[in-house]
Amino acid sequence: MSKVKVLLWLGHVVLPALGLWLLVARPELDVNYEHHGTHFWLVLTTAAIAMALGVILFRAARMRRDARLILVSLVFQFSAGFLGLHALATPGVILHTPNAGFVYSVPVGLGLGGIAALVSAVEFGPAAAARLHRFAWLLSALPTLLLVVWAVVSMAQLPPLHHAPDPAEARGPLVGVAFVGSACYLAAAFRYGHRYLRRRGVVLLSVLTAFVLLAEALFAVGFSRSWHTSWWEWHVLMLAAFVLISGSAHLQFRREGSALGLFDSVTLHQTMAGLERDYTHALNEMVDALRARAEGGVAPTEPLGAVGVRLSRRFGLTERQVAVLQQGAYALGSEREQVRRLGLLAAIGERSNVIRGEQELLDEALHLVAAAFERDRFRLALVRGAELVFSDGGSPDPRSLAFPLVVKGSRAGVLEALRAGGRFSDTELAMLRSFADRTSVMLENARLYRQIDGLFRSYMSPTVATALIADPSQAGLGGRIAEVSVLMADLSGFTPFSESSPPEAVVHMLNTYYGVIVPAILDHGGTVVQFVGDAVMALFNAPTHQPDHAQRAAGAGLALQRAVAETAIRHPGWPRFRVGVNTGPALVGNIGAPQMRNYTAIGDTTNLAARLESLAEPGTVVIGSLTYAYLGSRAQARSRGTVTVRGRNEPVTYYVLDGLR
Repeated sequence: MSKVKVLLWLGHVVLPALGLWLLVARPELDVNYEHHGTHFWLVLTTAAIAMALGVILFRAARMRRDARLILVSLVFQFSAGFLGLHALATPGVILHTPNAGFVYSVPVGLGLGGIAALVSAVEFGPAAAARLHRFAWLLSALPTLLLVVWAVVSMAQLPPLHHAPDPAEARGPLVGVAFVGSACYLAAAFRYGHRYLRRRGVVLLSVLTAFVLLAEALFAVGFSRSWHTSWWEWHVLMLAAFVLISGSAHLQFRREGSALGLFDSVTLHQTMAGLERDYTHALNEMVDALRARAEGGVAPTEPLGAVGVRLSRRFGLTERQVAVLQQGAYALGSEREQVRRLGLLAAIGERSNVIRGEQELLDEALHLVAAAFERDRFRLALVRGAELVFSDGGSPDPRSLAFPLVVKGSRAGVLEALRAGGRFSDTELAMLRSFADRTSVMLENARLYRQIDGLFRSYMSPTVATALIADPSQAGLGGRIAEVSVLMADLSGFTPFSESSPPEAVVHMLNTYYGVIVPAILDHGGTVVQFVGDAVMALFNAPTHQPDHAQRAAGAGLALQRAVAETAIRHPGWPRFRVGVNTGPALVGNIGAPQMRNYTAIGDTTNLAARLESLAEPGTVVIGSLTYAYLGSRAQARSRGTVTVRGRNEPVTYYVLDGLR
């Protein structure tokens, strides 16, 4: 609250209190002023204003189904009814003689209003508020019922209202009623002040101020002397309280153009939460209506027509409020659309980190940008050689906007955007540039990944490369014990050949041989783990599981020898390979250092495969006993008996494999 508003509010509540204190402290200033007509119309006008406020508040309470508004309306109804009786007590206007009940009705009515004000300051829970609302009809009838009973007792001059009224108008129990009522109003004002700090509202502040003024009025009743200034002051205080609320409500009405929400700031917290949910729902309905109309070609600036009428009837809105709601819905819809498009833009960024084919990524980018701008047309084109090639095979559209795709400083393609019958906004153009930039990054990453993937796979077995890409944690040093089949192959007579041939001939020979034997191994699912000069080592059943690994290894060995034999026909002077295959347990994993490592298998199974390979004749495949056992009847093999190999105490049985059935 600004300083000016604070000073204004303090003036409303402090100045009357100072005036009352002055009249009480200096009774000589409390001059005698008696005018029956002025009194009658002043009190009657105050009662009429209070009654009007009570009726308006009760209607708002019924529409909002709010317990607090019901209780606040009772404050004004009690005050209005008993003030009306007090007006009738003005001597010589309607009644010829004063009536005790009518004279004493002011402290009684204001006291009952104070109790209602204090109860209204309670923040009722949903269950209590619902029960209170169920008895709204009874509460609305309560002021009238009490008023009728008080009027009947007063007119019949039944005890305790059978004696003539005291000239001072407030003595004994009525003074107690006045001060208890004042305390109730002040306590209610204190609670409403706390509420005002959390939820600012002009009408709420006016109700708070009115409660303070009514407390001062009741305090004045306790000290009043009939027809003196102090007696007139509490009449003026009541009038000021009700006029203040009426003025605030009128200002609010002129501002909003509707009486429905005048007292929303006074309502219970749960009522306000429900209203906010309703308004949010209305705003969402408005957004949906605007979107549906936009899809039908209706401009967002056009009136809402039937949609606006339906919403105004449902929520009690004026034309001005519907217009404001439409503007808010349009802004909210635009914001949601921006958020949706930003989400799709972020999705393109996420796709940039995915290792997939270039065309697949570009198709997905085109799908995302088309989803972001649903009513527009988009095409992607890439530079192929010196030409711009569109994915649909068409040519550039001169009506479209072209956003370049740049990779490493060079133009790699364009994103073409076309909006029929309109232009893209500055915000949309900026977002399309971002889409093009993200697509460029995606394109550059796709090409970079393709290059890296090709280089990566060329330095290790594709099986190992695929396993590492799928699960990079497998690149850690260490291993596991697994049953594998190991294939060892090297060239018999390589040393004499290399000594008698120039280096380029040796390299040509090795690359030619490896060019035919590596595919033979890979075709059978083998993993080539290392080349050592003229030797090659391959694993089966690692890193991927292969139940038929022994058969795969044997088949790879035979295919290797066939490929080498065909190559040797063209190069009769080249040496031939010897192949050894062995099956058994081995430690499989990454061996080496953090700076450099190699996927391999170590152990007795690997060593024996190397020994078997050394026993083979050039052009043949030798297998161990466990491999032979796995092959069973499929093996066309010749037993070579047993042999003692280095590193083993027991003799080893081995076989020459001629083929597989």
